[in-house]
Amino acid sequence: MPLLTLKDVTKAYGGVPALKGVDMDIAPGEIHALMGENGAGKSTLIKILAGVVAPDRADIRFDNEPVSIGNPQSAHRLGLRFIHQEFNVVPALSVAENIFLGRAYPRRGGFLVDWRALNQAARTTLHRLGISHIDPRRALGSLTLGDQMLVRISSAFVGEAGTPARLYVLDEPTASLSRDESQRLFTVLDELRNSGASVLYVSHRLDEIMSICDKATVIRDGRSVDTGLIADITHDDLVTLMIGRRVEEAYPPRVGVPSTTVMFSAQSLAIRGGRSLTFDVKAGEILGIAGLANVGQRNVLRTLFGDISAAGGAMLLGDAPYRPKSPADAWRTGIGYVPRERRSEGLILSRPIFENASLPHLAQQSLWRSFLTPRREQRSAVSQGELVRLKAAGPKQRVRELSGGNQQKVVFAKALAGEVQLLLLDEPTRGVDVGAKFDIYTIIREMAARGMGVVLVSSDLPELLGMADRIAVMREGAITDIINAADTDEEQLLNLCYGRTTG
Repeated sequence: MPLLTLKDVTKAYGGVPALKGVDMDIAPGEIHALMGENGAGKSTLIKILAGVVAPDRADIRFDNEPVSIGNPQSAHRLGLRFIHQEFNVVPALSVAENIFLGRAYPRRGGFLVDWRALNQAARTTLHRLGISHIDPRRALGSLTLGDQMLVRISSAFVGEAGTPARLYVLDEPTASLSRDESQRLFTVLDELRNSGASVLYVSHRLDEIMSICDKATVIRDGRSVDTGLIADITHDDLVTLMIGRRVEEAYPPRVGVPSTTVMFSAQSLAIRGGRSLTFDVKAGEILGIAGLANVGQRNVLRTLFGDISAAGGAMLLGDAPYRPKSPADAWRTGIGYVPRERRSEGLILSRPIFENASLPHLAQQSLWRSFLTPRREQRSAVSQGELVRLKAAGPKQRVRELSGGNQQKVVFAKALAGEVQLLLLDEPTRGVDVGAKFDIYTIIREMAARGMGVVLVSSDLPELLGMADRIAVMREGAITDIINAADTDEEQLLNLCYGRTTG
């Protein structure tokens, strides 16, 4: 008998359908993937399960009994636990306080918080995920994004009085995690499955789905199009079901070859927390940067973008010395930047598309560099939207109303709105579905074909191998190897990241 049964789940916003009759069964002790492109309806379905959004029509059964999930409290009483893609944390509070946020803290004498007991309980919870390097007394905001996500995940596994957890819903939980951090999570999910609990797992990382899930339900355009055993379906079949067409190649073909002209060069560049780096990027070249988590890749981009200052060394953009004093200086000089976290670092979600796209380029969008002209901004946004294949109602649409893939395209539109010579990309396809990924890869290829230099930081090794011309491997803050992508494979690249030699 299924643990959870959904039939004919339907929801529309302002007359626009988001879900058009989704059916799904989740069995006890099963990890069930929920798959689909951004905008397919996954988030709406999760919000209905969480009691945040009311369906227009739905037959929801738990243990074959009809239930109504009218609010988050009723979802909790049923045994549903949620780990959302967006962080729901308080950075100023400690790790322990965040893990037990919304729950009763242990008390001494019924009045004072027992901080020692709270920290020990948090430490025990973290250890369940194999996490021993996070001090529960530290402020959450001082941790890396990956560690913050581990804390957020840990909070869902806290034992409570009352209804035990029976179904965990995880929305893109590994988006900010390293390979090792993700593996710790998968071990815990396997333990949950063995204990009889179920997991509804949402991820755009198909390799994860194929590795850890038992079944998958694919939704497209608000409808469930197929449910089946992972063992009976292939990677390519899942892609076809999600986007409604077969993608024969994961990456668009290269157009031409990079120039011999050096677009950017760094000589003995001293980055924060690292060592001196020497490398160059040719016009039309995509230079990938690979490495394990937090070995300095992001600080390379931040230094090139003027977000942090170099401690020494020299940079040239073309033939001219380049030393940005700030990101605004970098924008003016012809540097485009796509940050890692689009929601917190790349976009103002409450503002329209055209304001987001023109934000770093207000001087160019204004008359006599003094008066902003919204009409001119909107015309530019429409042009940039066409360049990046943006799907939106128009330049005045608020960014928060767009799917994740289209939000990322707005970030690209902003990065490319100036006269860009060097494009810096930090995990440019994080949290993006396979269809939007192909669009983004095509944009990057087109920019390189126009003679732009591109620096691509990615934790996705197949992405680096599929997109880059050369790959700089970083280890312990230094570039240890620069290799041709066409001459290596994923195993060789991973060995270089770990510093292993291959025979």
